[in-house]
Amino acid sequence: MSSTLKKYSKIILPILLGVFLMWFSLQQVSFHELLGYFKNANYTWVGLGVLFGILSHLSRAYRWKYLLEPLGYRVDFWNSVMSVFSGYLINYTIPRAGEVARASLLTTYEEVEFEKVFGTIVAERMADLLMMVVVISMTLFIQFDFISSFFMGKFQSQNLGIGLFLLLLAFGAFAFLVFKSSSKWAIKIKHFVNGLVQGVLSITRMENKWAFMGHTVFIWVMYILMFYVVTFAVDELRGVTLGMALLGFISASFSIAATNAGIGAYPLAVFAAFSLYGLAKAPSLAFGWITWASQTFMLVLLGGLSLILLPIYNRLKNN
Repeated sequence: MSSTLKKYSKIILPILLGVFLMWFSLQQVSFHELLGYFKNANYTWVGLGVLFGILSHLSRAYRWKYLLEPLGYRVDFWNSVMSVFSGYLINYTIPRAGEVARASLLTTYEEVEFEKVFGTIVAERMADLLMMVVVISMTLFIQFDFISSFFMGKFQSQNLGIGLFLLLLAFGAFAFLVFKSSSKWAIKIKHFVNGLVQGVLSITRMENKWAFMGHTVFIWVMYILMFYVVTFAVDELRGVTLGMALLGFISASFSIAATNAGIGAYPLAVFAAFSLYGLAKAPSLAFGWITWASQTFMLVLLGGLSLILLPIYNRLKNN
C-alpha cells in the first residue's frame, strides 16, 4: 500500500502544487490585467521565441543520432523528431515520464533496444546538466557586480566573508563524510557523482564529439534566445539586458523541475528573478505567463500531432 501511495503521490503532488501556484500567481496580478498584457503583447517576438524553441528541439532530435550510432542504430530522423516532441507533451502529465515515453516510442518504430536507447537519454541529460553549469557560471561572471553588491547590501562584508568561509567548510566536511561513509545515502550520492563524471567523459570519447558538442551549445543558445526575445514583446520589459534575462532564465529552468513542465511555477520563478532588479510585478508575471504559454502551446500542438502521425508515417514508410 505504501509503495502504491508513494507512486501516485509523485504524480498527484506536482499537479496540486502547480494548481496552487497558478492560483497564487493570479492573486499577485488580476486575471483582467494579465489578459491585457496578452492582448497588447508583440507577437512577432513571441513567434520568434517559439521558432527558437522549435529549432532547439529539432537539434536535440538530430543530436540523438550521435549517441545512437555507436550502438549500431541508424534511426529515421522524423521518428526521432516525433519521439522528442511526444516526450515533451507527456511530461505535462507525469513528471519525467517523457524520457521513458520517448525511448519507448523509438523502440516501437525502430529496431532498437529500450535499455540502450534510454541510456542515451540519460547521457543527454548529463550533457545538458553540464551546459546548465556553464550558463550559471557565465551569468555569475556577467552579473558579478550586481550579485556581489546585492549580497553586500543584505549582509555586512565581514559577515558575508565569514558566511562564505563557513559554507565552503561545511561543504568540504560533507564531501569528506560522503567519501568515507558506506551508508546507503552516501553510496547513492557517490554513484550519482560517478555517473555524472562518466557521462561527461563518455562524450569526450565519442567519435563525433565535436558535432555533438556543437548541437548541445546550439540547443542552449536557442533556449536562452527563446526566453530573451520575448522580453521585447512586453513594453515595460524592453530595458531588460541579456544578463538580467539569464538570471530569469536560470530561475525559470529550475521551476520546470518543481511542477509538471513548470505549470504555475514558471511565472513566479521569473518574477522572483526580475524583482531583484526592481522590475514591476505585473509585467514580470505577465512575461512569465506569455513565455510559458507560448512554449506550452507549441509543445502540446506538435507533441499531439507527433503522437497521431508516428503510426501513420511508419505505416506509409514501410509499405
